[in-house]
Amino acid sequence: MRLLVIDTALGACTAAVFEDDRPLAVRFEPMTKGHQERLGGLVRDVMAEADVAFEGLDRIGVTVGPGSFTGLRVGLAFAQGLGAALDRPVVGVSTLDGLAASLARAETPVAALIDARRGQVYAKLFSQGLPISPDEALPLDEAARRIAAQGDAVRLIGNGAAVLVEAFPDLSFASIDGRVAPAPEALARLVRAADPEIHPPRPLYLRAPDATPPSRLPGQPRQPAP
Repeated sequence: MRLLVIDTALGACTAAVFEDDRPLAVRFEPMTKGHQERLGGLVRDVMAEADVAFEGLDRIGVTVGPGSFTGLRVGLAFAQGLGAALDRPVVGVSTLDGLAASLARAETPVAALIDARRGQVYAKLFSQGLPISPDEALPLDEAARRIAAQGDAVRLIGNGAAVLVEAFPDLSFASIDGRVAPAPEALARLVRAADPEIHPPRPLYLRAPDATPPSRLPGQPRQPAP
């Protein structure tokens, strides 16, 4: 199966082509903004390097969140447009699942954590490679409590791990991996194994956006204070 995987949800822009487990071409560029400007070029480059025509793809995978609202829209719009043009299935992958899958499989539990700001993290717990909690936005104290309940062998991954450890320096854990985005290889494994009917490319928003729409249109007078 030939796959194109796309990730613009977090702190990197990723485009990669895989044939089953074998990477044919991978581009992974850390960035906090500018995904929209880079994604098209990265996809063009990996397809050319892999020597695969777009019609030769069997499936497209894209991260659906949680993550940056702007970044999610960039990746999802690109993947859905390409899938529609090629008549190929598009699979949505949770960024928290992708982070957890980026660690080598082990018996110890894993906590995938993304900095959600405002005293929160996006979090998901895993045991033996399987999720034991949903994708959630949690206050830092609640995330720390749940991780502590798993014992001191928990492996933390994601940019939310450092935020949590800084807030709770006495929190016990086995290791910390502060990577800014899921590994392309991990995303490819998840995309290949997923059922497109069960994992559609639908954005996973765990809370409302930080930005709010304007209360008046340009040129409208301000409303008097009550």
